[in-house]
Formats: sequence, structure tokens, C-alpha cells
Amino acid sequence: MADSPTSPRRSRPSPPEKTPTVLVIGGGASGNAVTILLRRAGLAVDLVEAKPDWNVTTGSGITLQGNALRVLRELGVWEQVSASGHAFGTLGITTPDGTVLHVAEDIRTGGDDLPATLGMQRPQLQRILIDAVRASGATVRLGVTAEALEQDAEGVSVRFGDGSEGRYDLVIGADGLGSATRAAIGITDKPEPTGMAIWRVAAPRPAGVDRTDLAYGGPAYIAGYTPTSENTLYAFVVEACRDRASIDPSSYADEMRRAAQGYGGFWPEIARHITDPRKVNYTWFDSLLVEGSWHRGRVVLIGDAAHCCPPTLAQGAAMSLEDALVLTELLTSGRNWDDELFQSYYERRVARVRTVVEASVQIGQWQLDGVHDADVPGLIGRTMNLLKELP
Repeated sequence: MADSPTSPRRSRPSPPEKTPTVLVIGGGASGNAVTILLRRAGLAVDLVEAKPDWNVTTGSGITLQGNALRVLRELGVWEQVSASGHAFGTLGITTPDGTVLHVAEDIRTGGDDLPATLGMQRPQLQRILIDAVRASGATVRLGVTAEALEQDAEGVSVRFGDGSEGRYDLVIGADGLGSATRAAIGITDKPEPTGMAIWRVAAPRPAGVDRTDLAYGGPAYIAGYTPTSENTLYAFVVEACRDRASIDPSSYADEMRRAAQGYGGFWPEIARHITDPRKVNYTWFDSLLVEGSWHRGRVVLIGDAAHCCPPTLAQGAAMSLEDALVLTELLTSGRNWDDELFQSYYERRVARVRTVVEASVQIGQWQLDGVHDADVPGLIGRTMNLLKELP
């Protein structure tokens, strides 16, 4: 029966507020982290990753400093990370023959309740983050790329490589150094090689290796190693970059052993285990910092898609993880998802990231230029003290 003119009208319930939908492109550290954080806040998140194995077999080791550990704790994975890696608080500087010249206390950039530094096997960190993404309830599709992005004021329509389509309120490009998302939204910045390259390998950890040791000079620019668990480490040798196409991948183990020949101390024992070329990684050092903004409309970049640096400060993963934390904080603040919000994300991040990128490049450039009296300890100390502040 219809309401009479004098009867009170029944109140109609308001339609439920639409849950924001987010597409994350790329399942590396930053993409996984932002997915976990946004799901915790109740947003609907799809994650697509181009590699069918979700990068779980890629990489030898990673050095995580306190500010990276601080974000991993926020993600709820600190206990697993702590149990899987090896924490330490000092850095050794040695001569090429292994003689220890100086042992420096690492700065606790994550606060006094976290280790200064933790080394771990990179695939193990990826497994931990993958488990957390799965547990978050995000929709994950592997072996899938985003082929086309078309956006308007309200959102982004996406066509995927498998022929499917989707509509999202926001797209986050976390697809790394060679980001197709960055290019798709018209940002033309590309990573630039710095002139250095690095050989990396995972190996058994010799008794007595309890921290990172770095040898400057000798046949390469740097030779070092970092413990990654009770029984493992990853070792690395930094040299001038060569044409990658000229190096046969089947010779990678031989090439790295040759590069390590001029180093003593623990190096002969480490080098004995450099036998499988499939376990040796060779990459150039690159540098990138997108200026002006890290977004176009409803598509925003995080991590290596927006910035990258040589690993001379071991801050690449930390900067990417911090991006995820800051972007999530802004997206869940109740503000409109508009240019002003995305620009504030850039402004929160850019000065801190620029400091890290420029310092990381400078340390390498001093070596390339043969500057023997450069204030490397001072530059590292100033940068690390800045990173003690919350992002």
C-alpha cells in the first residue's frame, strides 16, 4: 500500500559505499608490500606479475638496513624475516688480502629495537612476501601483463595480455626498472648506467663470517660478502661494466672466479663454491629518479619504476618499501584520490629518495674517478642519519 500524504515516509537505506579497487602491476618488494597494506585497509586489490614463477627463483642475496626492516615489521613479516636472515651491526673494511683495516658500527636507521642490518637470501624474502600477499586475500594472476591503460577522471580501464579486461579506481605501477607502466603514461625517463657492474653469487658461509666485509681496490673496485643465514652468504665483485652481450652466460662462474682471484681472507674459500654459472648474476649499476611527479591521472609509480640507485648504500629495497608505506597512508587517509594527493606522495618521497640516489651514485663515481681522499664515511653517515627519521 502506498504511503498516505500524512504518513511518515519509510527511510530508504543508503547504498553501500563502493570499495575502492586497485590494480598493482608487478610483484616485487614494492608491489607485494603495497598489496598487503591496501588489503589490510579493506581495499580490493588485484596483483598481476609478468613472471610465472613470481620471481621466487631470482637473485642471490639482499642487505636490508633498519629502515627497510621497519617497513617489513609494519607488514607483519618481521618474525619470519628475522628467523630466515642473519642480523649484524658492524661493517668491516679490509685490504684486498683480507687484512681488516677498520670495523664501523652500523647506524640503526630503523630504531634501537631493530637490528642495524640484516642479510638474507633474496628468494626467501620473496617467499615470505608472497605468503603474506596470498594471506591478505588479494587476487593474484601470474604470467600476466597489463597491455593497455585508458583512463578518465574516475578510473582506469585495463586490457591484459591474456585478453581479459578490468576497471580500477587506481593503478599502481610497481613493475621495476624497465617499467612498461612508466612508459605507458608518457614518462620518458629511463635508467642510466653508472659505469659499474656487479657479479653476485650465493655460497656457503665460511666459519667466522659474521658481518659484511668490503675490500676496496685490488683487481676490482669492490669485493664483498654478506651473511644471509646461519649457513649461507652472498658474495659480490664490482668492476667496470662490460658489454653484456659479449659475455657468454655459460662462463659466468669462470668470470666471477677470475674477478675474485686477487682477494684473500675468506675469498679463496668462497670462490671454491663459484662453480655453477646459472647461480651467478651479472648486472650493470643503474640510476633513475623521475622528477616532477610519479603519477599521471589515476596511475602512480612506486619503487624502481620511479627511482633506482646502485647498491653502494644497500638502500634500493628500503626506498621501495617506504614508497609502499607512504602511498598507502595517503590512500587510506580519507582524502580524495586526485592530483593533489598523488603530488603530495611525490613530495613526501622525493627529497629523501634523491639523497639516497645521489649519495649511492657519488660513492661509485669517486671510485671510477680514482679519488683516494673522498669522504665516503662522512657521506654514508650523513645519509644514514637522515634515514633514521620516519619517511
